[in-house]
Amino acid sequence: MTGDGTGTRNPGPATGTGILEGRLTGLSPGDFARDVWSRTALLTRGAGDFSDVLDAGAVDELLSRRGLRTPFLRVARDGNVLPETSYTSSGGVGATVSDQLDDTALMRLFADGATLVLQALQRTWAPVGDLCAQLSAELGHPVQANAYVTPPQSQGFDDHYDVHDVFVVQIQGAKRWLVREPVHPDPLRDQPWTGHREAVAEAARGPAYIDTVLEPGDVLYLPRGWLHAARAKGEVSVHLTLGIHVWTRYALAEQLAEAALAGLREDPWARASLPLGADAAAHAVDAVRERLAAAVAECDAAPGLHRTRRGQGRPAPLGPLAQLAALDALGPGSPVRLRDALEARLEGARLTTRVGRLDLPAADLPAVTRLLDGDVRTAADLGLDLARRLLRAGVLVPART
Repeated sequence: MTGDGTGTRNPGPATGTGILEGRLTGLSPGDFARDVWSRTALLTRGAGDFSDVLDAGAVDELLSRRGLRTPFLRVARDGNVLPETSYTSSGGVGATVSDQLDDTALMRLFADGATLVLQALQRTWAPVGDLCAQLSAELGHPVQANAYVTPPQSQGFDDHYDVHDVFVVQIQGAKRWLVREPVHPDPLRDQPWTGHREAVAEAARGPAYIDTVLEPGDVLYLPRGWLHAARAKGEVSVHLTLGIHVWTRYALAEQLAEAALAGLREDPWARASLPLGADAAAHAVDAVRERLAAAVAECDAAPGLHRTRRGQGRPAPLGPLAQLAALDALGPGSPVRLRDALEARLEGARLTTRVGRLDLPAADLPAVTRLLDGDVRTAADLGLDLARRLLRAGVLVPART
């Protein structure tokens, strides 16, 4: 379609409490999952005010005062990524690094039409990190964020697609977006647009599915694989891209295959050498296929799946000094709760989390099971010794009352 057309929403006042409904789309999670998720682009007009998440002042602070290093920033101009040496320099006295951001160089590049891309912003700007953590919890998929800061009348990247879903949140200024349907639907993470360069270029010459200008507060959802290009209008544009690194059936198949192969390593039959002869491998394929299928059917892929999920994210931030102070002040009535985004899981008598593993005595298992429901507990509910151990491990945090 051309223009805003179908797939555009004006949600009005937020009615939901979640990030997806209340801040990004105005759709309930069920409606979004049924009608939009991974299927089609969605433009939401006036989704809300995002100045509490990011603004131009935050961008300036990140670029000039936070001591950021590459790869937390990349710079692009006319579709090309510029070398890091063109915008980094020594950190100066007391900072023995050579790749901190050079704010003067960045100002000059920006004035010459370069786009500044603040990468992994969920790690460097707390409001963005909080937004990503909440959205990830709602969607069940990892979320990261980049901010794109584009000079007037400039374009950082040519038509391309991403290998993850995105929510584009316009923060400041205006940007024209051209969106086209996929030439390679649902690309995997190792199937970037550069592998379909000719098809992308050809599609870019055709009519757009969406041709629109995003104003502050507008949100555009694009499933992975959807082609897009954007150009700033007559003023500086700042937009935030929330990247949803989706789990796929292929990823689950990888986990199953890994678990099955791990099982076959312990099978003497599988480890045995093939007979002599040039055709030995060809004759063995059917038997190996049968054995592999049996291994897939019998394997337990859950531990590997949860381990991979834990490795794709980080737990909620923890202040070391405040945590140790809470440990010193712990008493029977102290309220505590499970730290957010831990991906905590009891596997037998072992508690596995993003901050490590703890083997627990049988007597502690009922208390830990209750803790995993997410409710606030007192130290006495858990037992003071267990509460101290979990606080020191970074699994528990003080709860506000």
